[in-house]
Amino acid sequence: MAQTTAIEPPKLATPTSSTRHRLPVLALIAATAISSVGNQITALAVPWFVLQTTGSAARTGITAAAVLLPSALAAFFGGPLVDRLGFRRMSVLSDLLSGVTVAAVPLLYHTVGLSFPLLLLLMFCGALFDAPGSTARQSMVPELAAAAGSTLERVNSAYQTIFATTGLFGPPLAGILIAWLGASNVLWIDAVSFIVSALLVGALVPGIARAAAQGASYLADMREGLGFLWQDRLLLTIALVALTINFVTNAIYAVAMPVYAKEIFGSPKALGIMMSGFGCGALAGSLLYGWLGARVAGRRMVLLTIALIAAPVALLAILPPLWVVFALNALVGLGSGLVNPFIFTVFHRRTPVALRGRAFGTFIAFALFASPLGVLIGGTLIEAIGLRWMIATGGGVLCLIALVTPFLRPLTGLNALPQAPDPSD
Repeated sequence: MAQTTAIEPPKLATPTSSTRHRLPVLALIAATAISSVGNQITALAVPWFVLQTTGSAARTGITAAAVLLPSALAAFFGGPLVDRLGFRRMSVLSDLLSGVTVAAVPLLYHTVGLSFPLLLLLMFCGALFDAPGSTARQSMVPELAAAAGSTLERVNSAYQTIFATTGLFGPPLAGILIAWLGASNVLWIDAVSFIVSALLVGALVPGIARAAAQGASYLADMREGLGFLWQDRLLLTIALVALTINFVTNAIYAVAMPVYAKEIFGSPKALGIMMSGFGCGALAGSLLYGWLGARVAGRRMVLLTIALIAAPVALLAILPPLWVVFALNALVGLGSGLVNPFIFTVFHRRTPVALRGRAFGTFIAFALFASPLGVLIGGTLIEAIGLRWMIATGGGVLCLIALVTPFLRPLTGLNALPQAPDPSD
């Protein structure tokens, strides 16, 4: 097993006039946006394609599930591969393979035929390829931010804003394209989007200088990455708090909100309004972090974001009218939009470049595992104790986290993190 004691956290470069090259970081953000839109289209077009061609709701559900599990597994087990192959190479390879798997669906369907097991295999492989690419792109941010003469806060804000924006506008866009062109033709566009993303990174984003992974084997690399996270109590504490919040909020928003809309308002339109509040708040939060991140001490940022998430969720338990639900969800989204770029900024500042793939991959994997688990338990709780008490339980857990967090000693290290100079100063 490789030794980790000699590895130091990455030193942040001070931007100078000669290093202010914005094209690579803009290319990375553009590639991420294109890839994210492609994922949104896939998430809607493939299940619709299955429902349209088979008429089976059960097979549609199985197809959707075939994407979730491999994404989590690939994020976890793909971390060492990201560190061994390099960030740019892994990003390009991931998009190319994702493009091939998506293009294979309409190609096979319109030529030799496409069986349902083969479709599941293609979707499984596509999800396997996508997660390491996302990890690789996130790992390139610190060096590209320094080269652009910007701060980590601003670039991570822009980077996470991409996901908030595509999450808000991607599904409606996908629905319009499917209605206009048909599911199979939309998949061709989807495949091209991944190819364009690969070309942007391959042509415009330079390789990141780093020490190659030194593990004697793949398993040794994994143990090294897990050992680093376990030994860094600050990152471990942030990860555990974030995963607990992710677990609870997924139960609330994936299960409780649809039930809320049906039982209280009796309208699917109400669900759209409720969830749009969260989406608008998340977009505002990710944008706000670019300005606020470097001005608010790290520990205060943690407390602020948890309070913004916990208090509104707890208030949802009183089952307020629709406009109040929209406002409360917007506050929860605001907190979520602030906390996501903040977490990645902390990980960037604490994680050595040689371990980024494994550190980010592990964190993302646990977040992906927490989501379906929260949904499963949330649905069970609603049936057992009812909607109001399920939301109250989730809100209570979040409020407990908010009360306990100020006393977690590892978080005191947040205020001692190195700060990059603000180029506007």
